Amino acid sequence: MHAPPGSPDAALLSVLAALVLVIVLGRLGSSLFSRFKQSPVLGELLAGIIIGNLGLLGFHGFEHIRSLPGIDLLAQLGVLFLLFKVGVESDLGKLAAVGASSFAVATLGVVAPMLLGWLTARWLLPGQNELVYVFVGATLCATSVGITARVLSDLKQSSSTEGRIILGAAVIDDVLGLMVLAAVAGIIKAADAGQVFQWSALAWIILKAVGFLAAAMLLGRWVSRRTFALAARLPGENLLLPLALAFCFGVAVLAGLVGLAPIVGAFAAGLILEDVHMRPLSARDSRGRGLDELLEPLSAFLTPVFFVLMGMRVDLTVFGHGEVLAFAAVLTVAAVAGKQVCALGVFERGTDRLAVGLGMIPRGEVGLIFAGIGATLTIGGARIIDDAVFSAVVMMVVLTTLMTPPLLAWKLGAAPAALAANTNRDRTP
Repeated sequence: MHAPPGSPDAALLSVLAALVLVIVLGRLGSSLFSRFKQSPVLGELLAGIIIGNLGLLGFHGFEHIRSLPGIDLLAQLGVLFLLFKVGVESDLGKLAAVGASSFAVATLGVVAPMLLGWLTARWLLPGQNELVYVFVGATLCATSVGITARVLSDLKQSSSTEGRIILGAAVIDDVLGLMVLAAVAGIIKAADAGQVFQWSALAWIILKAVGFLAAAMLLGRWVSRRTFALAARLPGENLLLPLALAFCFGVAVLAGLVGLAPIVGAFAAGLILEDVHMRPLSARDSRGRGLDELLEPLSAFLTPVFFVLMGMRVDLTVFGHGEVLAFAAVLTVAAVAGKQVCALGVFERGTDRLAVGLGMIPRGEVGLIFAGIGATLTIGGARIIDDAVFSAVVMMVVLTTLMTPPLLAWKLGAAPAALAANTNRDRTP
């Protein structure tokens, strides 16, 4: 028996049917790429590209999925969980201890690619709104912590000088990148509302981003400590996950209220939470699991929905135009070259600067988040990132993510003895 069209049951069945397709094909894609030692994100993205472009073969039955409100909402929740999980797994103490090199590498890794992306967009996309060029540049400034961390772990180089600089810089890069995203998105929203662009507005947005993160780090830790101490007195088991999620959503709402992207709040919430405050609740979990372990099933369910949906929004027909392919190719070159400037920020002697630059290349899920948000921003009713630009940016993300694992394996595996000595030197008091 079929639900009547337009009924709540019909809407639910449509979302459930879409989830079956998205989850199964996304899982198959990620498993396939994992089998060939590549990032699972690429498999999920490829699955989405295939689903979204079956119209080229004459089948249009899945095209409605990309515009389903329920699927879009789940995808946005997936982004929140992803950034929250990255924040939870990041250690502020270790982040602060990585030294000046990580900060310099991260800063150069934001400024240089953004400038090159802006110049590339101005060159190959003449006649566009200036904010289009700015946003394209912003999509190049991110670095995927997850992909870089996985590659370094597989190569057993996470504790080397190069590994620690790359990981520390990638985390700082993400913080700076999220601030850039908040600033650029705020400027675009102001322009869409008819307000005249002013540098003071940009300074105010950046100040709000810095102020929010600073307040979150200071007040948030105090609030989380008191909140979890109070929750530890409540009876019952399995309180950690719902309380942590409520905390994440609350900080995300606060970020939205001050004009920042909710994902900034989710990331900050993850950084705020400390294991020592959650330990009493973790001990009362039925299996003694920590928050990162509890988040894993939710992240495994929702995060791929975002990547598959982003893939579905890639229109392969735009690559039939030579100018789109040229833009994607030049944008990728700019993305790679911009991250190589990072090598200038390495101060430690004997460090493989090229390896650091290569480790900062992948844009991965963070680049897709930037592109996805850009696709929702408009000026005068026109999307700031149209189908052609969005597809070119996604192609850049795919290429930079795909090339990093073999390049790092080649560079860090070229001199294992030297790297081992470097690692031992780092561990010597």
